[in-house]
Amino acid sequence: MLSRILVALALILATSLAGSRAEMSDEKALGDPAARVTIIEFASLSCPHCAEFHKFRFDWLKENYIDTGKVRFIFRDFPLNRPALLGSMAAHCAEPSKYFAFLSLLFKNQEKWAFSQPVEEQLAKLARVSGMGQEKLINCLQDEALAERIIQSRLESQNTYNIESTPSFLVGDQLIVGVPSEERLQELIEGASE
Repeated sequence: MLSRILVALALILATSLAGSRAEMSDEKALGDPAARVTIIEFASLSCPHCAEFHKFRFDWLKENYIDTGKVRFIFRDFPLNRPALLGSMAAHCAEPSKYFAFLSLLFKNQEKWAFSQPVEEQLAKLARVSGMGQEKLINCLQDEALAERIIQSRLESQNTYNIESTPSFLVGDQLIVGVPSEERLQELIEGASE
């Protein structure tokens, strides 16, 4: 049952467990796989600072670095609570070509769904806007295997990269916490590409 998964998420949030090295098999990435710099974002869909990054910095990063082939961008789910886990699950059930658009929709409308009850009803409204049917969303939110993969990926990120808060970014081999300015991102990208 999904409630078991949510209990597991609570345990992960409460303690730092030694976990397996499970990766999401369908890693969500944009940009040239051969780019000189890789940025991994660790984010929770219910984190206001993560939403701030996606509202005010991500388009700039995409236009100037991802779309130009200079950066490969990888998004890693790091759910901090039940709404974030459910949002991550819904995003993973979107059509693969619409994943990042749905992610953007979730971040831009975060205050409307992540902090409202019931979360499932609010996600259903956004899913309809993105073209995902209600039946698909319901099945998605009941997919225990998907929930477990997201939680295991979060645990792996926590243990491998010592992620303690969101958003966190691994730019090349440098970990930064919080929302970086455009200038700071440019500096980190240029430093990592040398």
